[in-house]
Amino acid sequence: MLNKKSVDDINVKGKRVLVRCDFNVPLQDGRITDEVRLVEALPTIKKLINDGGKVILCSHLGKPKGEPKPELSLAPVAVRLAELLGMEVKFAKDDNVVGENAKAAVAAMKDGEVVLLENTRYRVEETKNGEAFSKELASLCDIFVNDAFGTAHRAHCSNVGITQFVDTSVVGYLMQKEIEFLGNAVNNPKRPFVAILGGSKVSSKLSVIDNLLDKVDTLIIGGGMAYTFMKSLGEEVGKSLLEPDFLDYVKQMMDKAEKKGVRLLIPIDTVVAQEFSNDVPFKTVGRGEIEPEWEGLDIGEKTRVLYADA
Repeated sequence: MLNKKSVDDINVKGKRVLVRCDFNVPLQDGRITDEVRLVEALPTIKKLINDGGKVILCSHLGKPKGEPKPELSLAPVAVRLAELLGMEVKFAKDDNVVGENAKAAVAAMKDGEVVLLENTRYRVEETKNGEAFSKELASLCDIFVNDAFGTAHRAHCSNVGITQFVDTSVVGYLMQKEIEFLGNAVNNPKRPFVAILGGSKVSSKLSVIDNLLDKVDTLIIGGGMAYTFMKSLGEEVGKSLLEPDFLDYVKQMMDKAEKKGVRLLIPIDTVVAQEFSNDVPFKTVGRGEIEPEWEGLDIGEKTRVLYADA
């Protein structure tokens, strides 16, 4: 059971409701190439619209690193959301995110209307969970709704910092669904229980790895973090993504897995190239065979079969 309040537990009539969504969608020439994340956000947005809330949406897109970049603007998202909702979605084009344009757009809202703010990562404070930007976001709303499960592991202004300055914070339908699914999967798993971890960094998953080793039968490691596991075994990883400061930690986790009888799998072959680009030669090498000027890009065919059979 979810022990957090959701959008079903609040009255939003006439209230300003800021919803943290995950609109980090792939773009090509300003066109959204995969709109799954937009579609997943619709139930929460529609609920708030139908209940008479003034719906203010925010999200990050890509990694502008605190600088306004036109190619990472959320403007195309506003256009597509309007089409999906069948109503106007006002885009508050504002490089400061919570600048005069955004404030004016929110102040002019009527019940049931929708405004989308600009990319939250246009502000360098966003990823640092800065207090000032958190307060600015909070000033726009009466209620905060977190519906961005994809960023739930990060402490940023738009999903964590803002909650310190808003009286009412709840989760949306997508967040609720994911929390309930994960809770059931982890606490009452069907056996054998196999977990797959990917992504670029071990450092952002320390507690996740530790906790999973107490629950799973098999733990599969993929993504860029796999090279830190390989290196901890003394294997060559060339120019592959690596977190040297966590080699000892990874070795401890591998030892823990062995003691608990958990099967921990890392790639046995790797697709490598001399740089991360579409136009360079690539090849597949065995584990520990990555040459100094080469870097790992993906798992090889043997690893794919190994993981599929796990």
